Amino acid sequence: MSRDNLIFPCNLFGLYGLPFTYAGCIDWGSPYSKPTIKKPAGELCAGVTARNVITALQGNRVFIVSPYHDPRKQNVTRVLGIVHHEVKELYCYFCKNSKSVHIVKAEIDIHEDRFGFPYGLADIICPEPPNSNAKYIYLHDSKVNNLTGLTKFRIQNQEFPPYSANFTVCISTMFGNYSNTLQFIQTIEMYKLLGAQKVTLYLKSCSPQIQTVLKYYTKEGTLEVIPWPIDQYLKPSPRWNYNNDTTEIGYYGQITTLNDCVYRNMYRSKYVLLNDVDEIILPFKHQNWEKMMESLQEEHMDVGIFRFENHIFPQTVATEGNFSDTSSWKEVPGFNILQYIYREPDRKDYFNAKKMIMLPLFTTAEYHSRKT
Repeated sequence: MSRDNLIFPCNLFGLYGLPFTYAGCIDWGSPYSKPTIKKPAGELCAGVTARNVITALQGNRVFIVSPYHDPRKQNVTRVLGIVHHEVKELYCYFCKNSKSVHIVKAEIDIHEDRFGFPYGLADIICPEPPNSNAKYIYLHDSKVNNLTGLTKFRIQNQEFPPYSANFTVCISTMFGNYSNTLQFIQTIEMYKLLGAQKVTLYLKSCSPQIQTVLKYYTKEGTLEVIPWPIDQYLKPSPRWNYNNDTTEIGYYGQITTLNDCVYRNMYRSKYVLLNDVDEIILPFKHQNWEKMMESLQEEHMDVGIFRFENHIFPQTVATEGNFSDTSSWKEVPGFNILQYIYREPDRKDYFNAKKMIMLPLFTTAEYHSRKT
């Protein structure tokens, strides 16, 4: 190693006045302060900026999705990632400016609902330094003196513009070469009629016809498609529960995508809906979601999450209906949801899953949920 690349504690330079050029040093400060790496301007925040939705850290036991500034309770950077349940230690490196990096040990909160799989969604909580203007963050499983070679991640949600949407729908992972084109088009159009200005969808795979539809709605401005190549990093399962096989994460990482969608849209949309691609939250007392939520919030002013019970309309019972000008639909592959209007009866002691409409800016400690 050349002397130009040597790294020493800062007090050595002050004590001995070593004359050679250095790459950087660590200012450990007082016993009560966080250590800081310092370097000459232009050298410190090197490294490649993450470009992919999923980025593997060294060792392939931690996969970073995105860091989000979260000031709701205190100023932290909440890094959403997929983490092996045995990982216990990570360090956050805040790139404060061109001269210093703030280092802090992360709190790793792996969500309980990983259903036995080795990997699950984790909130990696990094307390931000006071008066921080850090735009980037690095993560590593140990304390390092040199950030060269590490991936840096842009911290999202640092600006708070006016809402660009009142309602945004988050559709969880589309996989299995999804090809139900007619139902998908009808669902998106129904969302728009009910009040959605934006739909965010995480895409693993779909048919060529669906790809054409996605491009159409993206160009229209309704749809945001996030690539989700989870199988390039882990062995995903199409099931919720782990069966002691070789799979590593459940249901193609759906829990991760839904959480990412909430934070991605936290400052874009007043309300966020969490749906599967074959689900619609349909009001029966109000014309649209806006009127429904106005009514619900007047009744429950302290509630930030509203849960809606699922009910199934089976494809085994259909009606021809009285539709006009729909002959062209026969050329479109998929199910016509307008033909399936008969709901399964309620079953005693059967758990019906629930979907959510939330106000994502509610502080976590203030969240209450209520079945409606």
